[in-house]
Amino acid sequence: MEEIEFTIGHLSRETGCKIPTIRYYENIGLMPKPPRSTGNTRVYEHSHLQRLDFIQHCRELGFNQNAIRELLDLTDRPDQSCAAVTEIAQTHLETVNQRISRLTALKSELKHMITACEGGRIEQCRIIERLADHSHTTSRTQAK
Repeated sequence: MEEIEFTIGHLSRETGCKIPTIRYYENIGLMPKPPRSTGNTRVYEHSHLQRLDFIQHCRELGFNQNAIRELLDLTDRPDQSCAAVTEIAQTHLETVNQRISRLTALKSELKHMITACEGGRIEQCRIIERLADHSHTTSRTQAK
């Protein structure tokens, strides 16, 4: 069966990934550099499309670049155990749970600030007062 070849523009349209992003993924090694035609145009194959779809789905799920690189390396060795893949996903899940916890605390703090505001003048605004109180700033408490 003959492999279908297409341009970077076609790859971009098929995946919804912008051309500069595709080139970026090539430059950092997430996507293999495609061969070039005699006219020096990048020539992509179905395998490029599949790999880009994989990368994009990983990005949508919030995996960082290093995790995506590891996952891609593992997919290139399909005969290996998937224990490493599970570990990467588990680590990412823990990161997501930490973010959810921080966002939940943020939501609570914002609700509290809004509820405490009685309207009136800015000089008496509880929201402004709370925002100016740096004792609640995460970066300050982490630096101590």
